[in-house]
Amino acid sequence: MNEPLLPRTKLWAATMHGHGNDLISAHSTSQARVTARGARRREAREALERLQFVSEATFAEGAGERPRAEEPDPLRTCFERDRDRIVHSTAFRRLAGKTQVVVYPTDHQRTRLTHALEVAQAAVAMARGIGVNVTLADAIALGHDCGHGPGGHASEDAFDQFIDGGYDHGPWGADVVLAELNLTVQTLDGIRNHSWSRPAPATVEGEIVSWADRIAYCAHDLEDAVHAGIVEVSELPEIVREVAGTSRRQQLATFINAVIDATSLHGCVGMDATTAEALGELRRFNYERIYTRPESLAQSHTVVRVLTDLVGYYLDNPDALPGEYLHDDLVRGAVAYVGGMTDRFAFEQAKILLGWDPKRLPRGIGRGA
Repeated sequence: MNEPLLPRTKLWAATMHGHGNDLISAHSTSQARVTARGARRREAREALERLQFVSEATFAEGAGERPRAEEPDPLRTCFERDRDRIVHSTAFRRLAGKTQVVVYPTDHQRTRLTHALEVAQAAVAMARGIGVNVTLADAIALGHDCGHGPGGHASEDAFDQFIDGGYDHGPWGADVVLAELNLTVQTLDGIRNHSWSRPAPATVEGEIVSWADRIAYCAHDLEDAVHAGIVEVSELPEIVREVAGTSRRQQLATFINAVIDATSLHGCVGMDATTAEALGELRRFNYERIYTRPESLAQSHTVVRVLTDLVGYYLDNPDALPGEYLHDDLVRGAVAYVGGMTDRFAFEQAKILLGWDPKRLPRGIGRGA
């Protein structure tokens, strides 16, 4: 059956080749103009960084220091290339299907992808206000959670038993998931060490992302829990309400500005004691009322069992693994494959391969960032 083209389809097709003759424009009425001077090449923009950033910033140089040497890009700085590679990576796209706090989220609740974008916004704001490399902070923030498995932090508990030294989403993201992108050592270091339990990142921008991550998830996990009916803002500790307010917008502004002010005043990346106490109390409130509530713990234990069983299945049936995950270290390959799954795909595989009853699979509030 041949249906006629819809009007919008015809209109879209009419713009196939753009507008104009010698020079093609996107719009028939285009009037945008710039002075013809040639492209602003990478070297010129690297020189501009020296004028814009404080001396302690991380400066882009050539192709950057990478695990595998490569030629510099004629137009983009090394950290701009890192950011572009992360955004276009499969691992980054899969964050859209991975739990932040809520498994099987509704349209309005965060995923790991939207979390990464909110961390990047906070990191860029702080880097800009402090005067350091905005692009490096952006790249680290966008890539910081690419090592997360499905089902939130419970995936780390599941994979711990298979990986010598344990599974940590920061190092796993930098050293396994994003290794093929050949990112600069500064971007990889920031991703590897963004968690507060890890050694401090080697750059100012990396430390900024560590703060941006905590600030972002404390504020938006609370907002998601309020929308889900788990908690009410009136229950927040008094210091949180008085210092940072009750809305995500107020809290982000308070915490981001506090890092900018304290770092600019003292020289070390940090926050004044009063505001830091409010952030800590907000995190404690989320931990007790959201992340470790009985329903959350039950969900986390289910995730651990599902992912443990899935890894076990692929160890017993290596032929079921995609070819790129079959190498000398079968355990590492199986963990990498399962860890790369989205929530939905992992739980579907549990039903198909392991016979899991859909009623036993997790829905609702899980453990936080």
